[in-house]
Amino acid sequence: MKRSTLVIVAAALLISASMGTRQTFGLFIDPFASDRGIPVTAIAFAMALHNLVWGFAQPFAGAAADRYGAMPVVVAGSLAFAAGLALAAVAPSGVLLVIGFGLLVGIGISCTTFGVVLTAVGRAAAAEKRSMAMGLASAGGSLGQVVLVPLAQAITEASGLSTSLVALALVIVAVAPLGFFLDRYDADAAPVVELRAPPLSEMLALAIHHPGYRLLTVGFFTCGFQLAFIATYLPGYLLLCQMPAGLGATALALIGLFNMAGTWACGWLGGRFRQQYVLAWLYLVRAVTIGAFVALPKSGALVLGFAAIMGLTWLGTVPLTSGWIAKVFGTRHLGTLFGICFFSHQVGSFLGAWSGGVAFDLTGSYSLVWGLTAVAGLFAAAVNLPIKDAPASNPVPDPASASS
Repeated sequence: MKRSTLVIVAAALLISASMGTRQTFGLFIDPFASDRGIPVTAIAFAMALHNLVWGFAQPFAGAAADRYGAMPVVVAGSLAFAAGLALAAVAPSGVLLVIGFGLLVGIGISCTTFGVVLTAVGRAAAAEKRSMAMGLASAGGSLGQVVLVPLAQAITEASGLSTSLVALALVIVAVAPLGFFLDRYDADAAPVVELRAPPLSEMLALAIHHPGYRLLTVGFFTCGFQLAFIATYLPGYLLLCQMPAGLGATALALIGLFNMAGTWACGWLGGRFRQQYVLAWLYLVRAVTIGAFVALPKSGALVLGFAAIMGLTWLGTVPLTSGWIAKVFGTRHLGTLFGICFFSHQVGSFLGAWSGGVAFDLTGSYSLVWGLTAVAGLFAAAVNLPIKDAPASNPVPDPASASS
């Protein structure tokens, strides 16, 4: 098996376990509230905080992987992630839930997902195939959402909340050794690239002053806001709409299923069209879909249609965003530069997850935040259109091209 293929497979399995586990969190809001009496606001804050911690930690996790390789970062992150889930499994109060779901899970996800894992894929693939490779890894990672969401729902119904969280912790620990395969390509390419690459401080200054990088970062905020709100509150929203109890889990699993095709398609499109234009269309489709879903009378068919369309646009922003950064700035410091951009995404995730709980406690409805997610999509589409993608001055050489 080619090394680049091995990296893609390992990356897909790691993202699958990590993101699939994260997508189950919305299923636990009602059990935490009804079984343990924890206020919805406290649960929402814990689930929102992991997004903020994830974003804050991502540049550091990416920089560590750039310097030391992905393996130690993935292992450390997996242990933190599993510990956070285990602590949440026994947490009797909101304080311990915040430490487990908020702090430890946030650190763990930053080390086991995009900023570390997709960066390895970006280095392993040739420049002309990079967007496609990142799309394939992200698409394969959606398998976890398809499998783990209904599995967590079934375990929770059969054996309770704690057993479900412990089972997810074991899944995270089981995939940690896959981090070894992410470094197999980097070990060959790194010595050549290090001699020619500009220092990180120079690339950070170049990126921060680049108008396209700033606009991309602002648009990425919207992605985080939309996805965190929908993933966290869609099951509860459907219950409020008098829909069947299991429909929320089915919708989240369907999002994951269609995300496999959508993320691959976005990676393919990003290799053939300008990535910023594909991003603009993606955000526009999301905005229209969310607006229609909220406005139309609820039915099972509408929910499934909404889940399918959202799935097609769910994580497609990731290979497009990271691909644009690699195209403009190169791949040597891709983990760090993507991590900084991703921090904006996670600030949006924090506000999306937290605002839903606050809005519900204050008004008994999620309508206000649903409206904000649709408007934010229009905003993100607008800010991506003027982005330019010419390589920045002092570009960083590609490991793939440098080693050939």
